[in-house]
Amino acid sequence: MGVDVVTFGCRLNSFESEVIRREAEQAGLSDTIVINSCAVTNEAVAQARQSIRKLKRERPTARIVVTGCAAQTQSQMFADMAEVDRVVGNDEKMRGAVWQTARSALAAPFGIDASEKVAVADIMAVTKMAPHLFDGFERGLPRVFVQVQNGCDHRCTFCIIPYGRGNSRSVPMGAVVDQVRALVERGHAEIVLTGVDLTSYGADLPGAPKLGQLTRQILRHVPELKRLRISSIDSIEADRDLLDVIAGDARLMPHLHLSLQSGDDMILKRMKRRHSRRDAIDFCAQLRRLRPDIAFGADIIAGFPTETEEMFARSLDLVEECDLTFLHVFPYSKRPGTPAARMPQIAGRAIKERAKRLRSAGEAALLRRLAAEVGATREVLIESERQGRTEHFLPVAIDGDVPGAVRRLTVTGHDGARLVASDR
Repeated sequence: MGVDVVTFGCRLNSFESEVIRREAEQAGLSDTIVINSCAVTNEAVAQARQSIRKLKRERPTARIVVTGCAAQTQSQMFADMAEVDRVVGNDEKMRGAVWQTARSALAAPFGIDASEKVAVADIMAVTKMAPHLFDGFERGLPRVFVQVQNGCDHRCTFCIIPYGRGNSRSVPMGAVVDQVRALVERGHAEIVLTGVDLTSYGADLPGAPKLGQLTRQILRHVPELKRLRISSIDSIEADRDLLDVIAGDARLMPHLHLSLQSGDDMILKRMKRRHSRRDAIDFCAQLRRLRPDIAFGADIIAGFPTETEEMFARSLDLVEECDLTFLHVFPYSKRPGTPAARMPQIAGRAIKERAKRLRSAGEAALLRRLAAEVGATREVLIESERQGRTEHFLPVAIDGDVPGAVRRLTVTGHDGARLVASDR
């Protein structure tokens, strides 16, 4: 048996899991399960632990390696698990030499103690980011991710991620363009730029280029690229070049996912966010003037410490104020070591109830957008024989089409979850 990678958390982890698989297999590992963990919530950490125990019961001979953000921030906890054979840090996991070392350690005839299991260095000492020119994606896969940035220089009071990912660092523009060109030549129709704090891209590079300049360079130098998409951004960091590209180049998809977190100004201050409620509303209005059909998604946290019902109501109202289509709701999770963990906490029942109301608002918003699409003609990227995505990332029911193609379809209805379309 080869190397299996089980991924928790964000899209960036999904990309990195493919790199991990390649490096581990090239190092000669076999019958190995790698858990690429997430530290965003306590639930994500608990799920990783449960998965480790379950997988060891199912495959008792397999070696289990844990990596990712939770492994970086709680390495000893995983090392103390009898089921775990190795713990690898977030920077180390992307390096082939580390997997060569892991192969030797895992091949040892006798067990090692918990302290010897850990290969986790100080993530804050990492200052450079090498491009991962990944060629392991299946040819013709409709959508692939390109990691252009990692880490975060901000310190939101609820967030543990900077301690799992380190400070912000970027891949040089030329290397990104080369990677995009290589992926397009392999037949990938849509490229998604991804990172931990994507709009901080370039601050550590010579000349401090911004995300807007990077998107311009990609679209200019890879004219054969059909579709470029941007993952989650911090609206307060969006630069003028980025807004101009959104307004002026149809190949940049009209869909942005925003890191909003709350609709209440006091909660935003206590979160140590850098935008206000008005900033969020104005940003969405500005983008709609530039690209009238744009669709927005957003992250919102329910039940942040000290949040009153009135404060929560402002987050709920933000769904309509910003005309959000996709809502990613996080019930607040107390992360040890963060400033928010020391603030007065909201009762768990209230957090769950508020998260439920936010999700209901998100479902209603998606239904409104699906209904509004009826009669429109959209360019649909075929993801599989059964589903495609419009430019706005709306799912479309497909019947037996060829994955990777982009088809011009007219929306004839929806089933409550996906659009229905035809080529008439």
